[in-house]
Amino acid sequence: MLYVKRNASQSHFIRIIFTVIIFIFEKFMIKEKYLRRIGIEDSDLAINSESLKLLQRRHLLNVAFENLDIHWKRPIILDAKKFYEKIVGGKRGGFCYELNGLFYELLDEIGFQSKIISARVSTEDGEFGAEYDHLAILTLIDGNEYLVDVGFGSFTAEPLRFVSDVEQKDENGVFLIRKFDDEYFEVAKKDGEKWQSEYIFKNLERDLLEFAEMCNFHQTSPESHFTRGKVCSLMTSDGRKTLTDGKFIKTKNSKKSEIDIDSDEKFNEILVLEFNIERSF
Repeated sequence: MLYVKRNASQSHFIRIIFTVIIFIFEKFMIKEKYLRRIGIEDSDLAINSESLKLLQRRHLLNVAFENLDIHWKRPIILDAKKFYEKIVGGKRGGFCYELNGLFYELLDEIGFQSKIISARVSTEDGEFGAEYDHLAILTLIDGNEYLVDVGFGSFTAEPLRFVSDVEQKDENGVFLIRKFDDEYFEVAKKDGEKWQSEYIFKNLERDLLEFAEMCNFHQTSPESHFTRGKVCSLMTSDGRKTLTDGKFIKTKNSKKSEIDIDSDEKFNEILVLEFNIERSF
């Protein structure tokens, strides 16, 4: 009887070990596939600012900012597994909650110390959106914080150092982080002699599910710019390409070319040719 119990205990222990091994292997493969999705073959990345810059830049070059599911009537649910299935498995893009939500998980898996933050986007009338209007990331490396964002369309190519009142040159422009008021910091982009506000944020860690209400708003409300028209935009090595309901705009070395979009068929054709995204019904 004791012999049988010992074997049963051993079998249970072996099953636990096997389950743990499978779990670790699956986590490893998820990270590997994600890295390959953004064009990185070497998964042995150091936890430093150079690796962080590489990760953000490669992500922006390979994963489009797009709101297509909103117009294809596919609900976007705040779930990292669903983000992964769409962006990595389906080779799609997404908007901020999806892109930065999943990128945060990748950074965490690699070993970066990061946190999700809420931002309020600057509007045309000089105001700012509601709390949780935008999801961004702060990452701490060797005592220095960086603002990381792969989900804001035409923004920085590399992370910004979280320091106040220091102009930071990026291939996509000159940016500045400064105090906005007692609670918020502001990210601004230089526009001639002026500074154009991008968004304001608090240095306060958030949970993904806290963004649920605003995520639903941006999918359903006629007041959200995401519901007003389709957009798919991708940074390129020498500029950017953006597809909307009305135009396809390609910027190369500061030179812009445009093609009018006059039908859904034309839109879908360019979507496949330029972004490798095909609508599946």
